[in-house]
Amino acid sequence: MKQTVMIATPLEAEHVARIRALDAGLEVLYAPELLPPVRYIADHKGLPFTRDAAGQARWREMMAAADILWDLPAAEDLPFAARLKWIQTTSTGVGPAVASLGLAERDILITTARGVHAGPLAEFVFTALLQHWRGLGHLRREQAAHRWVRYCGEEVAGRTLVIVGAGDLARGCAKLARAFDMRVIAIGRDAGKARAHNDLFDEVRPQSALHATLAEADAVVVTVPHTSATEHLIDASAIAAMRPHVAFVNIARGHVVDEAALATALSLGRLAFAALDVARVEPLPGGSPLWDLPNVLISPHSASTVTSENRKITDIFCHNLMCWLDGRRDAMRNVLDKSLLY
Repeated sequence: MKQTVMIATPLEAEHVARIRALDAGLEVLYAPELLPPVRYIADHKGLPFTRDAAGQARWREMMAAADILWDLPAAEDLPFAARLKWIQTTSTGVGPAVASLGLAERDILITTARGVHAGPLAEFVFTALLQHWRGLGHLRREQAAHRWVRYCGEEVAGRTLVIVGAGDLARGCAKLARAFDMRVIAIGRDAGKARAHNDLFDEVRPQSALHATLAEADAVVVTVPHTSATEHLIDASAIAAMRPHVAFVNIARGHVVDEAALATALSLGRLAFAALDVARVEPLPGGSPLWDLPNVLISPHSASTVTSENRKITDIFCHNLMCWLDGRRDAMRNVLDKSLLY
């Protein structure tokens, strides 16, 4: 049967062309004039935008025709997508959004962008850790003062990195950590699970060992998805288990960390440093104490966004689309487990 794909968020023309060229019988609906203006490459949300009545009617006609969507629809558009059978998302941690849209209970396949963001996020993690341990801030201040005074820095090799999570983002971080001769311990939901990247970890420990393992860390990186099981997983007691010299990085979701407890620990010197790409409320409110702490690096949920992002997501989508058209559903990549929401 002829399949209709609707691209529901901004996508560069070259990638739209790749999708259209995949199969002559495929209809690809893409109307950039009905989408918000983008702020940067791979911007999947764009600037605030409102369609006029004619544009909205056309948009919902496209929704009604779609068998397949590129990216999650808005809640108000979903009732119009009566033919919808599959959604390819542009993010990895889409579980909460899928649940809030009611898609977990519907017979609609969801595939994610898992794997696309592991490399860029790992680079961000080590950008933060290296600038902290190797004293980039000190060098900047000394340069501004035109001051040449030798000093002693901190070495990365031999330190222990604890990664909360053992999935794809943990894989990316562990790969770089091994290159820096770090010891890597992952905390996994299923510590005994066979993973292709298990050899990147020195150990995989169960979540029951979280606090004891955090006490061994020189750096902690949070990579787990936000689910009911991970809400405030890094709470005040987990933060208290860490040693004062620890560098803490969150590339997961803001809801996984008790933000108030983290801010208190950082302000009192109970943690040395934090780099935060996510927040419980985004944008991070202007009144948050995290903005003004000198030992905090804030990133506006952009550590994963690089110029190659949409090319890589399109690679996944094209692979999945060929599997879909050929009836090889079991060969599709990154199928969301709706019971686990990741």
